[in-house]
Amino acid sequence: MRNLNAFVVVCVCLPMLAADELKFETLFDGSSLEGWKHNGNWVIKDGVITRQGRGGSLVYTASKLPDDFELRFEWKVATGSNSGVYYRPGQYEYQILDNTVHADGKNPRTSAASLYFCMAPSEDATAPVGEWNQGRIVCKGSVVQHWLNGRKVIDFDYSDKQWKFNVDLLNARGGDLKSRGANLSLQDHGDPVWYRSIQLRAIGADEDIQHKTVQPAKISEEVLQKERARLKGILQRRQQQKQRQSEQKQGGK
Repeated sequence: MRNLNAFVVVCVCLPMLAADELKFETLFDGSSLEGWKHNGNWVIKDGVITRQGRGGSLVYTASKLPDDFELRFEWKVATGSNSGVYYRPGQYEYQILDNTVHADGKNPRTSAASLYFCMAPSEDATAPVGEWNQGRIVCKGSVVQHWLNGRKVIDFDYSDKQWKFNVDLLNARGGDLKSRGANLSLQDHGDPVWYRSIQLRAIGADEDIQHKTVQPAKISEEVLQKERARLKGILQRRQQQKQRQSEQKQGGK
């Protein structure tokens, strides 16, 4: 009788699992960039998206991302390569990087799978350069999760006061964690990068994403000093840009 009950449970659950998989929308099917916008610098080779020459990001324009969603994708880089997956307005970036060579890999907060210049992953879970990585982004409400190769490396609620420094850091760079309504964008940083198997689904209001805070990797004082100097440069350039715009506006009167 026990075996029969187990069989019934399996039979009942299998259709539910299949239905859940159908919630994912394929944004790239390996054969076409229909629904995507670019300047001729992104191509498909052997069923994979890659870039050639410069021309800017590859943007999915068929629809904007839901406020609450799960995005799955695969990526790989060449030696020293840098790219990123932008999924909300402004500076919301899942960093794509060769951690071993690129300078950004020295700071966990700008390393692969980081929420760039905001939250460091708990560990470096990247595959060797040239091999495929499985990326996953889960967002619901004020909770952001980044996954890499099956490991949840970021999980934080940005409304939690313990992350005030991280929130302020991104704000200073020009990002707003409360922003919503962006088009998915794959960054062209002029480096070799490959993407495939891009799938998206909306997350329902009643769905439990099993939020449990993941502590970010520790950052050495030496790296933090360089980060502060970098931020200072960003703010100085922004101030200079505002000043030039103000002068141009006054000159046009």
